[in-house]
Amino acid sequence: MKTFCLLSAFALVGTCATPKYTTKIQNLKDSIEIADSASIVNYSNTITAEELSTHLYKFASKEFKGREVGEEGAKKAADFIKSYYQNEGIPSPFGDANYFQIIPAEYFSKEINVSENVLAFIKGTTKPEEIVIISAHLDHLGISKNGDIYYGADDDGSGTVALMEMAQAFNKAKEEGRGPKRSILFLHLTGEEIGKRGSEYYTSHPVFPLKNTLVDLNIDMIGRIDEIHKNNKNYIYLIGSDRLSKELHFISEKINKVFYNIDLDYRYNTEREKNRYYTRSDHYNFANKDIPVIFYFNGEHVDYHQPTDTPDKINYQLLEKRTKLIFATAWQIANQNHRLVIDKKNEYLN
Repeated sequence: MKTFCLLSAFALVGTCATPKYTTKIQNLKDSIEIADSASIVNYSNTITAEELSTHLYKFASKEFKGREVGEEGAKKAADFIKSYYQNEGIPSPFGDANYFQIIPAEYFSKEINVSENVLAFIKGTTKPEEIVIISAHLDHLGISKNGDIYYGADDDGSGTVALMEMAQAFNKAKEEGRGPKRSILFLHLTGEEIGKRGSEYYTSHPVFPLKNTLVDLNIDMIGRIDEIHKNNKNYIYLIGSDRLSKELHFISEKINKVFYNIDLDYRYNTEREKNRYYTRSDHYNFANKDIPVIFYFNGEHVDYHQPTDTPDKINYQLLEKRTKLIFATAWQIANQNHRLVIDKKNEYLN
């Protein structure tokens, strides 16, 4: 009888507690106000399938020889990215013509040459010390023993060119007096394919203090469709969005609902997910530093880590739409009135 009463009491407490938490979540959702919808639409429309295609056919070409870390092709790829930013008038965070964060050869565990992350920066107008990072890795697998080039068009050429187009859009906004309140760091990372070493190096040697880094929006493969979604192309996997900041998760969902209506698939965001995608790309090194992250991913396909991952197989209209979603999410975080809040400091949840 006592056991029954105790269980009934706990059940009652649980029943009362659930609406309270639900109310907190709803209040958090309701607190999110879109920062300048007209500008989001205006500047996101500068991101086009045509320009993404032009960049990617260059970046995933024979010239870059599969972009293996520390090798000639990766060096050429880094120079290509640097030249793009210089031509667009988008500065380096180092304040000069140096866009490279050099990673010494001894940092790597194998016999790998010196390599580099490539960084571009748009300084915020009112809160420049607060940093929004958008990242993608520039490296891939190089050339096989048989001489086949691993082009890496989706992995991660798609993420690389998405960063380039978003940087152009943010820069245009700044030139027209609509620049972001917070700073944006466009972070092209080396060494992802050998164990996320470029992001590991950055988070160990940050250009800006990690305490001032609000978020890492990491892109790794967003140009293709996996087998699960062959009958529903309008999707993207989101991983990690609610792990550290539910505000980030609800910002992402609201931006998508208002502007894009992409099917946000969270199946790979579950704890103990068998593929371990949450730990497998560069965002994870930021999450380990308690920095909220979203990992944008289209899932694996038959050409994953094969020489057949070529730019002709990219769905450029879908790449454009996914890139616009990420741009708009970054815009919101960079321009909303308050700094993005992690859960343990969120007044709506405590």
